[in-house]
Amino acid sequence: MKRIRTEDAVGHVLCHDMTQIIPGVSKGPRFRKGHIVTEEDIPVLLSMGKENLFVWELEPGFVHENDAAERLAALCGRENMAWSETKEGKIELKSEIDGVFLVDSERLFAVNSVDELMIATRRGGGRVRSGDKLAGTRVIPLVIREEKLLAAEQAAGDAPLLAVRPFALRTAAVITTGSEVAKGRIPDSFTPVVERKLADFGIRMTEHVLVEDGLENVRAAIKRMKQTPVDMILCTGGMSVDPDDSTPGAIKASGADIVTYGAPVLPGAMFLLGYYADGRPIMGLPGCVMYAKVTIFDLVLPRIAAGVRLKKRDFTAFGEGGLCLGCDSCTYPHCGFGR
Repeated sequence: MKRIRTEDAVGHVLCHDMTQIIPGVSKGPRFRKGHIVTEEDIPVLLSMGKENLFVWELEPGFVHENDAAERLAALCGRENMAWSETKEGKIELKSEIDGVFLVDSERLFAVNSVDELMIATRRGGGRVRSGDKLAGTRVIPLVIREEKLLAAEQAAGDAPLLAVRPFALRTAAVITTGSEVAKGRIPDSFTPVVERKLADFGIRMTEHVLVEDGLENVRAAIKRMKQTPVDMILCTGGMSVDPDDSTPGAIKASGADIVTYGAPVLPGAMFLLGYYADGRPIMGLPGCVMYAKVTIFDLVLPRIAAGVRLKKRDFTAFGEGGLCLGCDSCTYPHCGFGR
């Protein structure tokens, strides 16, 4: 820090906030710590009685907080994201579209392991709408060593840490299993729930069939649906371990590559996800999807709707936070379920 004449301060960085008082009008910070003095600032500073200023001596090998924040934001990415103005070493990122927000958690952890800088994000894997906050970047000191930024950039690698993917899947086939429903003994209460959840992501149920229990019956229905131009196939019911619950076996016999049958989520432990060779997903939905407010189906649907291919580890990660507390007043997704 050094003391210089205000007229000589252009291009220098202020070391502290500077308050401007206009009697009867306002009192507050006119220039913030870290502000880089411009030619236009000089008359204002002089009018505030500032004949001299304390400024930071930016030595070689150091980067100002605003420049550093922009470099951190660049690690996050820009596609479908809007950046705020850089202010006091901070940049805020917001979504420009409705879609699913994705975070490379391991690389983000590596970046935040570097001292004196940070990138804070909302939890990845969930739905976002246009205008939603996604992340914020900041360096902790007023200036930061260049070597720390270089370490963060190396930890981040070449690909963006964050992404917002638009919802891409538009149509679905629903296979409702159960002899009691197929024979009309009880009404189909499952399909309307699934149809409503799909519609919330712009997905239409264009194919629907009721089938009786039995592996061959379900497999035949899946085979017919595979021949239609739908983006995904969902089978409701028949997902437990009871002898007549044959949906998981039928899905496997239909040629799907099974990602998981079962997940550390309650409600939703008996969920199944698989993919066909053409990339289309097929899901087996347990009965809880019909009556529970939120289940594993709500956790995975945003990514599936955006065409993100899920892996086994995505389901394993649900274990911490995968217990719905069944609150009297549900606040999902603004709660810890799946987080």
